[in-house]
Amino acid sequence: AAVLGLEDAVVEKICSVVEGVVVPANYNCPGQLVISGEVDAVNIACEKLKEAGARRALLLPVGGAFHSPLMEPAREELAAAIEGTKFNTPACPIYQNVTTTAVSNADEIKKNLILQLTAPVKWTQSVQQMVQDGAKNFVEVGPGKVLQGLVKKINPDSETASAAV
Repeated sequence: AAVLGLEDAVVEKICSVVEGVVVPANYNCPGQLVISGEVDAVNIACEKLKEAGARRALLLPVGGAFHSPLMEPAREELAAAIEGTKFNTPACPIYQNVTTTAVSNADEIKKNLILQLTAPVKWTQSVQQMVQDGAKNFVEVGPGKVLQGLVKKINPDSETASAAV
């Protein structure tokens, strides 16, 4: 479910007290956080989030409880595939949303990719870290401009562009 208009800490606190599995899954930008988990727990959390002042707590049509502990069986399969793949040292540091920091070690990149399936996507924190590290220009590769919009909400001074492949 997409939760709009609440601080992250409020969403995190409410998720932590709901019975069942419901966790922050995507930190999209300030005031926009997606939660994930068991259907009943997500529904209960949405009601509590609205009571706490969320502008919206909108269920999303998704095919699974991505970025939650419920993805653990898939994470184990993903881990086997990633561990069996040769990774080279990247030409430039890679910012991974599970750590939010620049990573250059191939083994650490593999580990973080595996963790990402059950960990939240820390997009807000990743963009903030990139800006802190000196990034000013962001290029979204692929169709659409969703990430450009999120970057502008996180840091309005950033320059954004798109590139089709």
